[in-house]
Amino acid sequence: MDVYSWFRRSLSRTTKTTTTTTVTAQPDDELLYGVTDQLLDFIKSFSIDTFRNFSLPDEDDGDTPENVRKDLSDWQQRHALLVLSKLKELSQLRFKLCPRFLKDHQFWTIYFALVKGFVAKYELHAIQLDKLKQMRLESENTPDVAACEVEMSEAKKTTDVSPTISEEHN
Repeated sequence: MDVYSWFRRSLSRTTKTTTTTTVTAQPDDELLYGVTDQLLDFIKSFSIDTFRNFSLPDEDDGDTPENVRKDLSDWQQRHALLVLSKLKELSQLRFKLCPRFLKDHQFWTIYFALVKGFVAKYELHAIQLDKLKQMRLESENTPDVAACEVEMSEAKKTTDVSPTISEEHN
């Protein structure tokens, strides 16, 4: 399953839950993913022409191997879900553009290029936090090498039953 079908299903689940019950994102969650009032105001200025006139690099150029996936990161997926749930205008714009004029991944490539100045520091912060978590997990999972060496040397001493030089001469 590719990220775009997951994204569509997640969005449809979010839309269904929001129609049946009121689900709101936590303000801390919104701030973590860069969903600020300034960003929302900027996104409201988007139009169909904003996306249609955006110059995307050719997808068929030989520089990018075909097996390289152009998926959204976990942070971008969560950011996109939050923004779509906060701004119905963006959902409507996406509905008008995809797939008639743009592929879904093109829409999100353009979107993240347009909002880069607003969200780059939040995404960088999330990457740094994730890196710190990975480092902490690695340090917790790394066995204490010195303790293993001591145990091994003690085990070797008890199993070494070769006669000493003084015992051989008696």
